[in-house]
Amino acid sequence: MRLFLLASALLVATPALAQQTADYSVGPQYDTTHVYVPEDQFDSFVTSFQATFGGTTSKQGVFQVTPTTSLTKSQLVLTPAGTVSVFGFKTPIPFPFGDERTGYLVTDIDAAVKAAVQHGAVRRLVTFPDPIGRDSLIQWPGGVNMQLYWHTTKPSYAPLETVPENRIYLTEDVADRFVKSWLGYARAKVTADDRAAPGAEVGEPGRTIRRISITSGYGKMVVFVTDGLLPWPYGRDMTGYAVPDLDATLAKAKAAGVETLVQPYAAAGGRAAIVRFPGDYIAEIHSPAGK
Repeated sequence: MRLFLLASALLVATPALAQQTADYSVGPQYDTTHVYVPEDQFDSFVTSFQATFGGTTSKQGVFQVTPTTSLTKSQLVLTPAGTVSVFGFKTPIPFPFGDERTGYLVTDIDAAVKAAVQHGAVRRLVTFPDPIGRDSLIQWPGGVNMQLYWHTTKPSYAPLETVPENRIYLTEDVADRFVKSWLGYARAKVTADDRAAPGAEVGEPGRTIRRISITSGYGKMVVFVTDGLLPWPYGRDMTGYAVPDLDATLAKAKAAGVETLVQPYAAAGGRAAIVRFPGDYIAEIHSPAGK
């Protein structure tokens, strides 16, 4: 009788589990870092970012991208190292927009939001229409904010040459909860979990931190587990861009008006630096050892 009841329970639970863990990702070339810049620095940022990483831009336009009244310049910069969605608001930015770090394209917005909630996220607002599809803003444990979006007409972007890293800084109080939630929702895998990574990677030389590397259909993610006592600008870098040659990329960045905030340092088997683009966008750039 017990075996029959167990088998019956599994038959009932399996369909629900399969629904919860479906993969709604489309590909990392459709995942964008959201960059909010002052309107008067919009063009300077777009020009400097493209000059640093190459690639192309979409046509610039002025749109209402929020469900309440607002107006913003908007443009995509599509580079071989990752894509950014740039916003230069002409009006005040309505809540809760402005602090979401990334936008992830999904195959089914309603199912994806439902799955995210089942895995521990909360909706920051109801799903709403935008000029080309539908969107939702969600928050994961630890205050990790992101957008999920769906397009009425499926976009077609070339695969990336290198996949950027979503860089997330958390304390040990919540890091495991966030990782568990993201793994369940994104069908992600932990590719490395170094509990004694060099603290110099987050500006704390002489100490150790925990660094968790994760990959999924949404791309790469790195979670830094620290005491939260980080010197500026660590923690302000939402995205890390992989390039073949760090020094060559930094030279192009400098020529385009980008400031190097943290000079190249050893990090995760390679070298990295932190830069600030016009408009105050801070990012990490890294390359393999010897580059």
